[in-house]
Amino acid sequence: MKKHGKKYRAAAEKIDATRKYSLADAVKTLKEIAFAKFDETVELTIWLGVDPRKADQLVRGTLVLPHGLGRSKTVLVIAQGDKIKEAEEAGADLVGGQDMVDKIKGGWLDFDAVIATPDMMRLVGGLGKVLGPRGLMPNPKTGTVTFDVKTAVKETKAGKVEYRVDKTGVIHTAVGKVSFEEDKIAENARALIEAVVKAKPSTAKGKYMKKVNLAATMSPGVLLDETAFAK
Repeated sequence: MKKHGKKYRAAAEKIDATRKYSLADAVKTLKEIAFAKFDETVELTIWLGVDPRKADQLVRGTLVLPHGLGRSKTVLVIAQGDKIKEAEEAGADLVGGQDMVDKIKGGWLDFDAVIATPDMMRLVGGLGKVLGPRGLMPNPKTGTVTFDVKTAVKETKAGKVEYRVDKTGVIHTAVGKVSFEEDKIAENARALIEAVVKAKPSTAKGKYMKKVNLAATMSPGVLLDETAFAK
C-alpha cells in the first residue's frame, strides 16, 4: 500500500469521509486542503455503470469548459492550401503538412492538441501508434478532423476538453486549476458532469453515475453527491 506524506495525511483529515459533498462544498474544501507549491490541476473522476467492452456503451465527447483550463494549449494544425493561412489566422501555434508529419515520425511531440483537415488524414493516419496512446490522434467525433479549421482552433484554445470512458468504466478529465475562483471550478465541473449525463447510452442498465470524485494533483479527493446530477 502506498504511504502518503504528512501534508497529504493532514489534508485527508480535513475531509469528512462519512459524507458526500455538494459541488460548492467540495470545491471549497479542495481549495482549503491544497498544499502543493505549484498550481495544481483540478480533476473530476466519474465512475459509470456502463460496459466499455460494448460499442454501444462507450461514453465519449467534447465540450468547451466555461472558464477554460487555465493555460493555452499549443495547437498543431496539419493542413494544406488555403487552410494553412486559415489556421494561422485563427491562432494555431504550429501549422504544416508533410513536414509536420515527418517531424512527428522522428519523435517530435511538442504540442498539446492536433487538428487535421480530412484531406490530410491519408498522411496523419500513419501516426496512430504515436499519437493514439497520448490521446492526440485527430478524430472526426471530437471535431479535430475538419475543414472548419478556424472553429476547431478557437475552441481548442478556449478550453475544449475530451472526455472518454476507459476500459474500467471511469472518466478522468481536468476541469481547471486550484488557483481558479471557487465558482469557476464549480461551473466547469458542472458542465462536464451534465455533458456526461446527456451522453448516457440508451443501453446502459442500472445506476448510471455510480461515484463522482473531485481532486487536485497532489491532494486527496472529495466525494460528490452524485444523486444531485442524476436524471
